[in-house]
Amino acid sequence: MDKVNDAVRHSVVDTARRLLGEDLAGKRVAILGAAFKPDSDDMRNSPALDLAQELTGLSASVVVMDPAAGPILADREGLPYQIAGSIEEALTGADLIVLGTEWKQFTTFDPAKAAELVARRIVIDGRNALPREDWKAAGFTYAGIGRR
Repeated sequence: MDKVNDAVRHSVVDTARRLLGEDLAGKRVAILGAAFKPDSDDMRNSPALDLAQELTGLSASVVVMDPAAGPILADREGLPYQIAGSIEEALTGADLIVLGTEWKQFTTFDPAKAAELVARRIVIDGRNALPREDWKAAGFTYAGIGRR
């Protein structure tokens, strides 16, 4: 199971590089969700936080937003990524959005509103929980992990 989870995490990074270019330095990546599952603040083995670490290691500017886990993360010192207090704060100026946890407030967020906030309209649906056609209709390049 760990090998599958690692492969999915690397797939997100590979997809980000394909969509943004090999050099992620300075690219702002908004990761929506840090908890392992929605309606929880449990971050044990969180794929989203592993992804945040990996992208930060590639010099991306990463901001994480999670309604339950976010306040816990905000109290930690020395994180290599930022913690946002709202979806809007996370998305403002983002070159890439990554759905890391399928919180209802993320899956129902209006893609047209997201389009007004981001610098580039690119979304990676790491949970295959976003309404793909709605995001595409708002002008986003959509990539669902595990989807063609």
